[in-house]
This record gives sequence, structure tokens and C-alpha cells, in this order.
Amino acid sequence: MVDSAMDKSAPGPWSGWVHGLLGVIIFSGSLPATRLAVQDMDPLLLTFLRASIAGLLAIALLVGFRQKRPRLAQLVSLIIVSSGVVLGFPLLTALALQRITSAHSIVFIGLLPLMTALFGVLRGGERPRRAFWIFSLLGSLLVVGFALTQNAAASLSGDLLMLAAVIVCGLGYAEGAKLTRELGGWQVICWALVIALPLMLPALAAGSARLLACHLGLLLGRARLCVAVQHADRFHLLVQRAGRGRDRRRRPAPAIAAVLRTRPVGGAVARNRQPLDAGGHAGRGAVRGGLAQIWPPAGWRREPEP
Repeated sequence: MVDSAMDKSAPGPWSGWVHGLLGVIIFSGSLPATRLAVQDMDPLLLTFLRASIAGLLAIALLVGFRQKRPRLAQLVSLIIVSSGVVLGFPLLTALALQRITSAHSIVFIGLLPLMTALFGVLRGGERPRRAFWIFSLLGSLLVVGFALTQNAAASLSGDLLMLAAVIVCGLGYAEGAKLTRELGGWQVICWALVIALPLMLPALAAGSARLLACHLGLLLGRARLCVAVQHADRFHLLVQRAGRGRDRRRRPAPAIAAVLRTRPVGGAVARNRQPLDAGGHAGRGAVRGGLAQIWPPAGWRREPEP
């Protein structure tokens, strides 16, 4: 089999941070784009459409680079990744964004580091440092406090949907990080998308009549935007060095969680003109400032594998 040039190269110590930063910058537009799309499209149909488009592109990549097929033993993990990242997170966030704004919803992404690390411990045997747990719990408490200060009657259902989305996404990230040691970063998300196609394509076909009854051009344009920011993010986050297992000192799940701290809220403000209030800015600033102390890129060195 012929691997891509990305897997043949030997990236430097900054590679994981660069890929992770690119991923979270792209992802900053995911929730605002979804918020726009669900104004005109059913959340289920949007989820099926975006996953189908991304799945077909994934097939082209896998065939074009002649990637080896996953082993039977790896299928269970790929199904978990697909359920969490391809189906669960997009669908649950789409449902949530019918009820809350993207600026409100994106604050819940502050829970992702903790969820990713928890599942990394449970599924991958990771052992994050004590400082990580302290600041992750602090960030989670800030997110809960932010939610409680809002109009609970108006946003409770949306908040619960976002919480569920973060949980399944954390599971998908942790499981995907474990698989990247064997399959490679972008290959994991591509295979997860391909596995979902037998479900997504028939579901999309069943809802095609409703889709054609809407403004097709507008809807497809917004769906493509969601695909671009959602699944390109998965590509970058899972291809980063932390998940590829080349640096044993940086465990995959905690490293992904550390990069998630930089996820910007600018997309929500720019796309939908939904500025954060003082509580949102304070909570996000505290989360980012605290987690910034955990894994600074400067000064760490690769250690020889045991």
C-alpha cells in the first residue's frame, strides 16, 4: 500500500500544535454555519446530507491514496468514532441550535477537553497530569455556571442537547486518537465517514422529496459550508501528532484536549452577529488561561520510545 506524503514525513515538535490550531480555527465556523442551515433545513436531513457529501469525498481520498482497509478488530472502534463524530455530534448540535444561539452553544465546547480526557482514560489507558484535571474541572464549572445564569426555561433543552453532543464527541475523539496510532490521522475520519454511508445515503434518499421542496441552491450551499468546517476540523484534529502516536510523551487524548482550549468564538460573532456577554467572555478566558499552563509547546522534548 502507498501511504500519503503526510505519513511519510517526519514532522517537527510543532507539527501537532499547527495542525490542531488549523483545526480549531476551521471549526470556529461550524456551529454558526449549522445555526444558519437549521433555519431552513430539518436537522436530520442536514446531518444526513453533510455526512453523505463528506463520505463520498472520503472514498475518493482513500482510493486515491490506496489506503489499506481497516482490520475486522478495528471496526468496533471505527463505529464508535462514526457514531460520535459523524452522526451524534452534528445531529445533536443541529437540534440544539434550533433552540439556542451559536454564541451560547459554543461555550459548551469548553467541556470537550474534560470529556475527551475522561474517555481517553476509560478507552485508551491515558493518564493526564493532575494539573489537567484541576483546570478541566474548573473550566467545566465555569461552563455550568454560565448555563445557570441564562434563561433556563428558554434554553434548558438546548443546553441538554449540547451537553449530550459534547459527551459523544469526546468519546469519538478519544477513540479516534487511539486508532490513529494504527491507521493514521486522516484515514481514521475517512473510514468513519465511509462506515456511516450505508446509513446516511438511504436516509438522505428517503428525505430527498422534502429537500427538493425547499430552496435547493441555498440549502446545498449552507450544507457544503457545514461539511467544510465540520469535517475538515475532524481531519486536522485527528491528523495532529498527538493522535498519530509518534511522540509517546504526548498522549493522544489529553493532547487533543489541550489543543481544544484554543477553539475561538469569533465565528459565532462574525457569522451570526451574536456577541458573547460578560459571563461568556469571562468563562472562556478563564478556561483558556488555565489550560494554557498545562502543555506549553516550548521546552518539551521528544523522549526515546521505551
